[in-house]
Amino acid sequence: MTVSSGQNSVESKPSLAKVAPLEAVLFDVDGTLCDSDPLHHIAFREMLQEIGFNGGVPITEDYFAENIAGKHNDDIAKHLFPNDLPRGLKFCEEKEEMFRRLASKQLTPLNGLYKVKKWVEDRGLKRAAVTNAPRPNAELMISKLGLSDFFDVVIIGDECEHAKPHPEPYLKALEVLNVSKDHTFVFEDSVSGIKAGVAAEMPVVGITTRNPEHSLLEAKPTFLIKDYEDPKLWAALEELDKIKA
Repeated sequence: MTVSSGQNSVESKPSLAKVAPLEAVLFDVDGTLCDSDPLHHIAFREMLQEIGFNGGVPITEDYFAENIAGKHNDDIAKHLFPNDLPRGLKFCEEKEEMFRRLASKQLTPLNGLYKVKKWVEDRGLKRAAVTNAPRPNAELMISKLGLSDFFDVVIIGDECEHAKPHPEPYLKALEVLNVSKDHTFVFEDSVSGIKAGVAAEMPVVGITTRNPEHSLLEAKPTFLIKDYEDPKLWAALEELDKIKA
């Protein structure tokens, strides 16, 4: 993929060379480790329809992607219930319970996830999960994917002063892992997540799991991939190996 639009251009040759020698890799969770957005959409759609939101018309995937996906629950509550924040926060809590019920039965890894996991492990790199998801959600998904022993730490937006798109969750991950932003890169699938990683001054590999490419590009990722099998990713990782050698 070659995208050129002035200052928002994405490199024609995807590269992570500037982080060599690599010390750590940071991963978002929802949409980055697994394609969980459809389950979130189902939960929001059904629960909002039950209370007559939008005149009882189910929210669309486009509405979900634009207004809900990747955002922190505080912001979602404000958007859905602008005149009754306590109700919005309670609604979001109940929605997360429904999501966990769905995820416990239907969660699948993103294509190529375990190939990247092995690449990271084989090189002895540090790794963290950094997410706006509530901790019960994050730990359930990580456990279901068999990654509980893979991550050195799980950073939760709720447990920081600021969640994504603020850089604080990623900066906290760097601090806990004791690694440099100059030798770390990020995997993200949402606009808010990419913005957070970029604001933390790290290269971000954007994954086009569900969100529109044009929206992700506006957040200025280093490059975009379809999933972890994408040849663009492996060309960039092989380049890192060559630099190390």
